[in-house]
Amino acid sequence: MADRYYVVREDILPEAILKTIHVKEMLSTGGAATVHEAVERVGLSRSAFYKYKDGVFALNEKTETNIVTVSMDLDHRAGILSSVLGLVASQGGNVLTMNQSIPLQGFANVVLSVDISQVTGDGSHLVELLKSQSGVRKAMVIGRG
Repeated sequence: MADRYYVVREDILPEAILKTIHVKEMLSTGGAATVHEAVERVGLSRSAFYKYKDGVFALNEKTETNIVTVSMDLDHRAGILSSVLGLVASQGGNVLTMNQSIPLQGFANVVLSVDISQVTGDGSHLVELLKSQSGVRKAMVIGRG
């Protein structure tokens, strides 16, 4: 069965759900160093936290993404795409999708959607590195999500 989601007003949620959200916020912002510390401070059992933690999200938490879509023109030579993908991986990027045109007139257009959640910064440094990569004629961000 597919996951189903609901938007529910905060004031009608059970106390354990609200406390679970509070614990997750404390952990993500550094307000508590450990789950044990956070659940003690909000008055929630660890078992209740672990029961609900993977199913409860603040609306903005679930919709935030760190995906950048980059369009590049690559020289049609062996190993160019491989070196681009290696560079993305070395910077902490995770390629989600890749589309490549048929090479014409010595180059091909490649569009990558990359999860940059593990990349330092907003991904602009990664794009600059791509631009300086041998065999990359052009690289630009065409979307963020």
